[in-house]
Amino acid sequence: MKRTIQSAALLAMLILVSLLHSCKEDPPPAPANNAYLTLKLHMMTNNLDLPALLSGWVVDPFGATATPPGIVDDATNSIPGYTVYDIRSAADFATNHIKNAKNVVLKDVITTTETLALAKDAKILVVCYTGQTAGQAVMALRLLGWKNAQVLKWGMAGWNATYQGPWVSNSGFVTPANGDLAVGNANWVTTASPATGSFTEPTLTSSSTDGAAILKERVQAVLNAGFATSDGSAILATPASYTIVNYWSSADYTTLGHYTGAYNIPVISLASDLIKGFDPTKETQLYCWTGQTASVASFWLNVLGYKTKPIGFGANRMIYSTLKTAGKTTYKGPKTWTVTNQ
Repeated sequence: MKRTIQSAALLAMLILVSLLHSCKEDPPPAPANNAYLTLKLHMMTNNLDLPALLSGWVVDPFGATATPPGIVDDATNSIPGYTVYDIRSAADFATNHIKNAKNVVLKDVITTTETLALAKDAKILVVCYTGQTAGQAVMALRLLGWKNAQVLKWGMAGWNATYQGPWVSNSGFVTPANGDLAVGNANWVTTASPATGSFTEPTLTSSSTDGAAILKERVQAVLNAGFATSDGSAILATPASYTIVNYWSSADYTTLGHYTGAYNIPVISLASDLIKGFDPTKETQLYCWTGQTASVASFWLNVLGYKTKPIGFGANRMIYSTLKTAGKTTYKGPKTWTVTNQ
């Protein structure tokens, strides 16, 4: 009898404990580990902010006899002292390429055996068709320590007339109309910039808590995603359908004009939270003079978790004649060096 009473008492206590626990609120979930904050701290600590990475990122291939001298050996039509990566298709590379260049797939640029064997201070020159895709590879290399990686300005279109087609079609170099799509267009204006918002920074997830490992993971993820530019003519037709950022000085923004509604962000930087002008929930169209700087900057932004695309050929396709008159960067045609299949 006594044992029965004890069992009943024990059962009652268990039921009471269960009821008490059921009345308590569940504890709040642990906050998500935002790898963005770790990545941001790592990049700021290691001088990987965008303004620092844009120092000397592009090189014009003018000849050694020019003033100042360039990087090309005129006698051999080669680029001594540089490891040259050509990221065009294998077929185009096989047809012709710069002497001693190596054909590398964009997504493999940081993992290829050639790259891993290079010292961090090695000079690397990345070549593509127009100088825009190469910006992606160069930013990937610079973020991971190869600080002397550079874009060949204008790509193969700046090397030999055989490859000038894309810039001829998308600038006013030969046919003015090809580069003046926005001249006289009601959607290209000189008004003041709308106020730039201040948005919450992105959220990133990673299995790592190490900033360097997260950076490498993010760089490879952006490379794997591939590269594409936005069509400036489509944006010009309906700019209100897009989030657009103009990457010029404030003076150039109003003097030379811009897409209607485009925000002016002259400096993109983690410092002073200037990056917060970008909304991580929206795809942002970024443009510069040629599309080359915007390509480099968009890669950097996308590594941090933003959704950014450069507008192809930049303002060279929109207001080429205006840029040329103002002394801004415009495509001026290829150099005279030969191509080779050596």
